[in-house]
Amino acid sequence: MEEWFKVMKPRIVIIRVAGTNCDVETARAVEECGMSASIIHTKKLIDKCVDLSSFHGLIIPGGFSYGDYVRAGAIWASKIRSKLIDDLLSFCKSGKPILGICNGFQVLVEIGLLPGFNSGFTPKLALAPNDSGKFECRWIFLKPSGKNNVFMRYYSEDMIVRMPVAHSEGKFIASNDVLNLLVERNLIAFRYCTPNGSPANGLYPFNPNGSYMDIAGIFNVDGNVMGLMPHPERATYFWQYPNFTLQKFNDIYGDGFWIFKSMYEYIVEEIL
Repeated sequence: MEEWFKVMKPRIVIIRVAGTNCDVETARAVEECGMSASIIHTKKLIDKCVDLSSFHGLIIPGGFSYGDYVRAGAIWASKIRSKLIDDLLSFCKSGKPILGICNGFQVLVEIGLLPGFNSGFTPKLALAPNDSGKFECRWIFLKPSGKNNVFMRYYSEDMIVRMPVAHSEGKFIASNDVLNLLVERNLIAFRYCTPNGSPANGLYPFNPNGSYMDIAGIFNVDGNVMGLMPHPERATYFWQYPNFTLQKFNDIYGDGFWIFKSMYEYIVEEIL
């Protein structure tokens, strides 16, 4: 029998530039959740070869955009701000989710889309070089600390989450005023913690970069933009974990999978 209709899959655009290297893994996580992923070079959006508004969600993945010259994410953010900002703001204001992972988080901060306290594009915080003075590539523990219907449906504050980090510039720094606003408005998504779930309190290596208040990720004021330094796409399946042969897992999915799954459910309920 001829199929009269098909349920539309949420369409996610994963943008990239020279130096991006986590786009394929991110696409795999997106598609595992039942969404379709399109990896698109940013220039195609700038040149209007691809219509950003035709997608239901946007992800800026990890990597080292343009070699992270100047500072991490700065050149990519400058191109977006000068050539694509109107389209991006329209996308954001429509309520569609935007996720920035590692280098993507750095880009969203440089643009000023996070934390988004006002309409200006001046960064209100920074992701600075790690206190260790070196590239940190390790699995860390996280405490979910924010309630959010877009990205965090499957997380609760009593959970201990594991994901890997891989960055040289991930130290979250901000003024006391900005930090206070993040706390007051419940915009902190994840904090670094110890294996038993207690606050890392800046202790290395549990806090791998020296981030103020152990902050690993934040939301914007409307809740539809999130940036985080850990890589959820590298914790999508249990077999990606370093101890998967020694530990019994209750599910095939790892802790990072549920960010993408939450995006999927939000888009189906609120966007489609």
